[in-house]
Amino acid sequence: MLHAVIMAGGSGTRFWPASRMTQPKQLLNLVGDRTMIQATVERLGDLVSPDRVLVVTNRRLVGQIGEQLPEMPAEAIIGEPCKRDTAPCIGLAASIVLRSDPDAVMVVMPADHIIESSLAFQEAIRQAGRLVEADPERIVTFGIRPTYPAEIFGYIERAEPLPDSDAPVSPGAPVFRVSQFREKPDAQQARKYCASGNYYWNSGIFVWKARTILDALERYEPEMHSHLTAIADAHGCDTFGAVIEREFAAIQGKSIDYAVMEHYANVLVIEAPFQWDDVGSWQALARMHGTDDQGNTLVGRHLALRTSNSIVRSDDDHLIVTVGLDNIIVVHTPDATLVANKDDEESIREIVKILEQKGWTEHL
Repeated sequence: MLHAVIMAGGSGTRFWPASRMTQPKQLLNLVGDRTMIQATVERLGDLVSPDRVLVVTNRRLVGQIGEQLPEMPAEAIIGEPCKRDTAPCIGLAASIVLRSDPDAVMVVMPADHIIESSLAFQEAIRQAGRLVEADPERIVTFGIRPTYPAEIFGYIERAEPLPDSDAPVSPGAPVFRVSQFREKPDAQQARKYCASGNYYWNSGIFVWKARTILDALERYEPEMHSHLTAIADAHGCDTFGAVIEREFAAIQGKSIDYAVMEHYANVLVIEAPFQWDDVGSWQALARMHGTDDQGNTLVGRHLALRTSNSIVRSDDDHLIVTVGLDNIIVVHTPDATLVANKDDEESIREIVKILEQKGWTEHL
């Protein structure tokens, strides 16, 4: 059966001051009338029944996620005691899923992406599931055709198309073998990737057998696998809290790309038939909400005089007025306001570090 694992442990520091330690990006309402994690669960539709959805997050967010997803049982929201990147998160989820379903197929996805449309997404997951069922040793991921030479995404280099003889009969989106996973490039390299036509943005969405990914972790990361096994053995027991506290902290953090993908040979990439945005920074609001005649993206109450190419986010109870400004970001919250040049947006992460150094934790 198909199980869904939602990774919801990110801190979303590039969305400060709206994103905070206790309310990161995945718990915010950035588009539409649902938070990002609510939209992620909704996107599954009838693809996965609610009893086969697992959320892995950090411990301090368990209560809030439970409030946002009241249909989910408490034991389906796993709180990590510390940050250890995506490989331990995925391995822990696979270990837990495998205990209830030895033949489980998993779709793993982040909680903070925007995907349109849900129907196209669901059909793509079904296609990936068919590929995995045809060869249980396969790992399937989804590549996003680049629309510009992005430096903020990892890339997937595709190889030859999957022969029809190796694919299930049902049609679907184009499928290729993966040649290599590439780290985030500099501007020049990103332009080369886009020009070649053989590279996709790495969506960070995967489909595989739970047993396959655990076997891969045991092969490439045996120490990590040992700690994860101990945690999964205690899941549902009174000792679970103490065991995960001890064992998870002992793991050396590593991304799933470094831990498995860069070593694993049998990886396929489906050219995603859906629209995707990882909403990595405030500039994503322009892509999601559009711009006016002056190139501005305005969310909330705002009066603009001679203002252009800017992003302004507030609420209907607080008026922001900008005069004679170009290429800026303004984000208002009740206790902090950000004003930044759009070209210097990466420094928002630095702001969070400085606030922590100063001990101004009330703003984190």
